Amino acid sequence: MAESIEITREIFDHANEERFIDRTLPGINEEVVRKISRSKNEPEWMLQKRLQALKLFLDTPMPKWGPNLGNLKLDEITYYINPDEKSHARKWEDVPEDIRKTFEKLGIPEAEKNSLAGAGSQYESITAYHNLKEEWAKKGVIFEDMDEALKKYPDLVKEYFMTKCVPINDHKFAMLHAAVWSGGTFIYVPKNIKVTVPLQAYFRMNARKSGQFEHTLIIVDEGAEMSYIEGCSNPLYRDAFNLHAGCVEIYVKKGARARYTSMESWSKQTFNLNTKRAIVQKDATIEWINGNTGSHVTMLYPCSVLMESGAKCEAVGIAYAGEGQNQDTGMKVIHLASNTSSTIVSKSISKDGGITSYRGLLKVVKGAKNIKSNVQCDALMMDNRSQSNTFPTMEIKENENVDIAHEATVGRIGEDQIFYLMSRGLSEAEATKMIVRGFMEPVSKELPLEYAIEFNRLIELEMEGSLG
Repeated sequence: MAESIEITREIFDHANEERFIDRTLPGINEEVVRKISRSKNEPEWMLQKRLQALKLFLDTPMPKWGPNLGNLKLDEITYYINPDEKSHARKWEDVPEDIRKTFEKLGIPEAEKNSLAGAGSQYESITAYHNLKEEWAKKGVIFEDMDEALKKYPDLVKEYFMTKCVPINDHKFAMLHAAVWSGGTFIYVPKNIKVTVPLQAYFRMNARKSGQFEHTLIIVDEGAEMSYIEGCSNPLYRDAFNLHAGCVEIYVKKGARARYTSMESWSKQTFNLNTKRAIVQKDATIEWINGNTGSHVTMLYPCSVLMESGAKCEAVGIAYAGEGQNQDTGMKVIHLASNTSSTIVSKSISKDGGITSYRGLLKVVKGAKNIKSNVQCDALMMDNRSQSNTFPTMEIKENENVDIAHEATVGRIGEDQIFYLMSRGLSEAEATKMIVRGFMEPVSKELPLEYAIEFNRLIELEMEGSLG
C-alpha cells in the first residue's frame, strides 16, 4: 500500500453493490465444480483433478483439533463469482469503475507505480487487473494470474500445480481448494535473474457468504531471487460468514532466494483456512513474513521442506486477536537433509478476550545431521480476559550435531511501563501504542517502509476496536 494512503476503517469496510455475470449456487457439489471448470474453459486434466479433490473433500471429516469451526456453514457459501466480463485488464482504466475505485482506496495503483515490479488484483473469483513492468518481462520473468497461466503455460502448470508441494489430498481444506480454486498468481523467475523490487497481488472479497480460493504458484529457478507481497481484505457483514481457503506453493531451486510476505486483514466474519508451503533445494533460502490482523478464525501454518544440503528457512510472523477472534497460527519446518537451518520468530497480541495460539512443527529425519534451528514465541496479552497458547511439536530422529532451541514467553503490559512513559508526557493510549510498536518491531523492520507503516496502522486500528 502506498505511503500516501491514509489507513481508515472505511477502506476495508466499504462494500460495493454485488455484481456478477456468472456465479454458482451456494453449496459444493459436482455440478458446481464442473461449472467452474467450464466457465474457465479448462483442459480436461484440470477438471479431473478438481473432481478427484472434490471426492476426497466429501469423504474427509472436518478437523477435530484447533479452533471451533461450527459457525462455518459450507453449504451456504458461494464458491465462484465472476463480477464482470472485463477481467484480466492490463490498464487500470479498463477495470470497471467501482472495482477500480476499491483498489485505488487500498493504494494498489499508486504502490505499483512507485515501488513494484508488477501488480495483480483479484476481485471475487476473477482477476480484475494484472501487469508486469516491461523491464522484467524482457528478462524472462513471468507474472500472470493463475487462470491465464493455465492457458499460456499448461505444461509448466501441470508439472507444479498441487503435485509435489501441496498435493490435493493434503488435508480437508486443501482438497476443497483444489476442487474450487479460482484466480491467484503465477510467477516464474528464470535462472540467475534477481528481481530487485517486489511483485504484489491483492485479493478482495465483496459479496456476502462468499468464498475466495486463489492459488499462488511461484517457481524461483537456480540462482534467482524475488520478493512477493500479498494483501487481502473484505467488508464486514455482521449477519454472514465468509470463507478464505487459498493455497500457496513455492519452489525455491538451487542457490535461489524467495521472500513471501503476506498481510491478511480479513473481516471478523471470515474463516481464514489457508495453506502455504515451500520446497527448498540445495543452498536455497525461503523467507516467510506473515501478518494476521483480521478474521473470525485463522488456521495458518506455513511449511518449509528443506530438501537438500544448505537449504534455509527464515520466518517472522505476528498475529493479533481481539474480541471474537481466534488466531491459530504457526510454522512448520521439515529438515530432510544435513546442513540445513531454520529460524522462526512468532509474535502474538491478544486483547478483549481474543485467543492467539502458536502451533508449530519442527521435524528432523534420521540421517539429517548438522542441523540448526531456533524457535522463539512471544505473546503479549493486553488484559486478563485474553488467551495465549503454545503448541510446539518436535520430532527429532537424529542426535548427531543437532542444535535445537525453543523459547516461549507470555507477558502483559505492565503498569510500571505505562506509568514511566506517561511520566514522560505520553497519554496512556500513546504509551500503549509505543510498547506494542516495540513488540512488533522484529516483524515491521522486515517490511518495506510503506508496508511497515500500513501494518503498524492496521494493528492500531484493531486495538482501537475500529476494524469491527
